[in-house]
Amino acid sequence: MNLSEIRELIQDDIQATDSLILQRLSSDVVLINQIGHYIINNGGKRLRPLLTLLSARACGYQGSDHQLMAAVIEFIHTSTLLHDDVVDESDTRRGNKTANEVWGNAASVLVGDFLYSRSFEMMVEPGILRIMQVMSEATNVIAEGEVLQLLNCHDADTTEARYMEVIHRKTAKLFEAATQMGPILAEKPELEDAFILYGRHIGAAFQLIDDALDYMADEAELGKNIGDDLAEGKPTLPLIYVLENGQEEEQSVVRRAIENEGIALLDEVTRIIQKSGAIDYTTGLARQEAQKAKRALEVLEKTPIKEALLALADLAVNRNH
Repeated sequence: MNLSEIRELIQDDIQATDSLILQRLSSDVVLINQIGHYIINNGGKRLRPLLTLLSARACGYQGSDHQLMAAVIEFIHTSTLLHDDVVDESDTRRGNKTANEVWGNAASVLVGDFLYSRSFEMMVEPGILRIMQVMSEATNVIAEGEVLQLLNCHDADTTEARYMEVIHRKTAKLFEAATQMGPILAEKPELEDAFILYGRHIGAAFQLIDDALDYMADEAELGKNIGDDLAEGKPTLPLIYVLENGQEEEQSVVRRAIENEGIALLDEVTRIIQKSGAIDYTTGLARQEAQKAKRALEVLEKTPIKEALLALADLAVNRNH
């Protein structure tokens, strides 16, 4: 099952969510509308809201609040992108100029704040305290993950365990919250653990592949500058693998790149990574995470929606952007 086939299963939900996103993005402040629409409509996969919609249907939910929560998840994700691009000083995302490149850092940060606060306005509407508990914890954990990643920057002694901690907090936590909405809305607490694990592992798989693609993808397909992570001194898993398993000379090059030389050593670092087995190691770990995600759903009966969730775990790994 490919992504188009998955979307076709819940096309009505997707259209309703898209309409909600546009409706709730509206503000009397023109700049908020400009930046919000720019980044929301900038070609993202919208995988996280898709997971919210599918998880709700998989749990037998028959209402419409899953569409609202899918929009909330997308707003939170978008706000983190706006903030990330400022912190990382990025100028390209999804093949287009970043909002901070077009409007400046101050506007991007403030519109990111608007989207965060708007998402909290929206998440109270179903009147379910459990939703507020899960989403408020998730946003807090994501913020912690951002700070942990900042602490790891330019630190060539970052371990795989520290790297995975950042992934679980910064990326996987929002996937986890997205899929947890299904059993909460459907009032099936007995399924929460399964969907938490599914979201956590598919999120980790997604980020692992992102970090591998930074050293193997075509820049036009990837939608961002190749080597951005290296330029920012981020010790992602391919780099950590070389530091732990490469030859002494290779380790020295990677260490220098992480600590201060960054993008100047991109070609050499990419060559080292591609010959070291780091890509295979990283993608192999991503496949393990995807398998864990799929195993978490063994509690569900076989349905087209379950098959779509299983297929998304594979698609998170088997992609080139």
